[in-house]
Amino acid sequence: MFANDPVIYSRALMSLTFVFHIIFATIGVGIPVLIALAEWMGICRNDPHYTLMARRWTRGYVITVAVGVVSGTALGLQINLLWPNFMRIAGQAIGLPMFMEIFAFFFEAIFLGIYMYTWDRFKPKIHFLFIIPVVIGASCSALFITLVNSFMNAPQGFEIVDGIIGNVQPLKAMFTPASPTKVSHVLVSAYLTSAFIIAGSAAYALLKGKHHIYYKKVLNMTLFAAFVFAIATFLIGDLSGKYLAKYQPEKLAAGEWHFETMSHAPLIVGGILTETHEVKYGWKIPFALSVLAHGNPKSEVKGLNDFPADEIPPLWIHYTFDAMVGIGGYLTSIPLLFVLAFWFRKGNPYNKLLLAAIVIGGPLAMFAIEYGWIYAEVGRQPWILRGYMKTQQGATTSEHVGLLFVVFLALYVILGISCLRVLVKMFKNNTPEDELKLQNKESALK
Repeated sequence: MFANDPVIYSRALMSLTFVFHIIFATIGVGIPVLIALAEWMGICRNDPHYTLMARRWTRGYVITVAVGVVSGTALGLQINLLWPNFMRIAGQAIGLPMFMEIFAFFFEAIFLGIYMYTWDRFKPKIHFLFIIPVVIGASCSALFITLVNSFMNAPQGFEIVDGIIGNVQPLKAMFTPASPTKVSHVLVSAYLTSAFIIAGSAAYALLKGKHHIYYKKVLNMTLFAAFVFAIATFLIGDLSGKYLAKYQPEKLAAGEWHFETMSHAPLIVGGILTETHEVKYGWKIPFALSVLAHGNPKSEVKGLNDFPADEIPPLWIHYTFDAMVGIGGYLTSIPLLFVLAFWFRKGNPYNKLLLAAIVIGGPLAMFAIEYGWIYAEVGRQPWILRGYMKTQQGATTSEHVGLLFVVFLALYVILGISCLRVLVKMFKNNTPEDELKLQNKESALK
């Protein structure tokens, strides 16, 4: 059955592409913000270290953008080929943000080229202005594509009569109840993840015995930024729980293995679910689910038993929810410890244990992004367009999706390895110490 099921292969191929593309999409959204912050600090403090950060990160960013363009193009192609029935509706109802996402990307790409090749042609404050459109374009690109995903979770702005879509209201379709929390969560978590990836690379250099002040300044800037982004992510995550409780209660209940509708509902962490829906070895936090859902420990949370059996998401998403939240807690505590040690001068913020924790935080942050998207997408099942079209109805009937899966898997392996090798060689063969020495020599000659 599996070998001949185009729905399963279509979902597998889309999952593969999402898992790969989300890495570069996250970096593509977050890194420009850090580049802008570094260059601005270099201007304000007249500090060449921060200016060098912006230069170096821009070079690496261009490589990741190139790979992201390939995977993003593949994603757009697959949405149209693998889900034709879905696109028949979505193409008309939510076509506006799909077009605007392409416009935002070109807007970003144009100014990225200008920014990259005009470092020494303009005064620093003028040159800094060119990174602002890059930040706007990158964030807007994420905004528009997330609006499409929000539409899939809370579709509105159209009518379907006898299978024909009509009365389309593009702006209403764009701005659904899911939009505020999903867009803000995607953006801020991308900023947080990018900050941790760069902080992790600096922490790794310090652990390897490189004690140049450059690495400490990178760590200081990125972890202070990460602390702000982590707090924002936590607050938005709380609002996301309240959105789910109101608009997608089955997703929240599935993520928490909450079966009986009740007040004072506990939040379950970990555990194993038996066939009789009994949770073993889990840690129950009293009233926490009621607080997450409605902000009140006495509030009632709807359970899975109140939903049709064929509309309940896969219950294994509980683990992705736990992983996402657990990593989020880790990513909040590490910069908090660093900030406290730095501000109050108690302890060494560059001690090996904390540096190792920062290094681990980089990959963990990316895993949290992956887990979050898995929870968002699988938690919507069995719907591709909630309330209107189930996933099986939207898929292609082609028998060749399995071959496409193999082709794209090979493509992503080649792209991933090539990108990693280029980045490693780029930064390993051209260290910050070497660049700073070269800058000092050039300054002495002038």
